[in-house]
Parts: sequence; C-alpha cells; structure tokens
Amino acid sequence: MPERVVPWALVRSGWRKSSYSGAEGGSCIEVMDCFPAGVPVRDSKEPGGPVLVFAAAAWGAFVTVVKDGGFAPHA
Repeated sequence: MPERVVPWALVRSGWRKSSYSGAEGGSCIEVMDCFPAGVPVRDSKEPGGPVLVFAAAAWGAFVTVVKDGGFAPHA
C-alpha cells in the first residue's frame, strides 16, 4: 500500500473543524476536503502532529455512524 503523505499539513487554510467536535474546545478534530488520496484528519490542538488519511468511503461510513448516534457516550 503506498504511503499517503499530506506534505502541506501545517498549512492552516483548507482545514475545517468538525461540526461534531466538542463545544468546549478540548476534543476537536479538523478535516480537509478535496484531498485526492482520501480524507485527512488531525487534532486541532496539534496542527504539526500526525495526520491520518482515511479512504473516502471509510470516512463516510464513520460519519454516518456518528450522525446516527452509534458512538454516543454511555452513562
């Protein structure tokens, strides 16, 4: 499997905070749209840290489960 590299991961433009990130600002991820190799995801607190790149279909399935409440916190 070829390595997926986001050579401009530190660039601030193009990243957006996920609408499902915590409102208190502590648990935030950022995603980048229109990346040809997939969907890059990073921790907004560490923009210079690692970036995970998910296949678009896998990311879409994950978002669907989140929207449907599949990862709701347990009491």
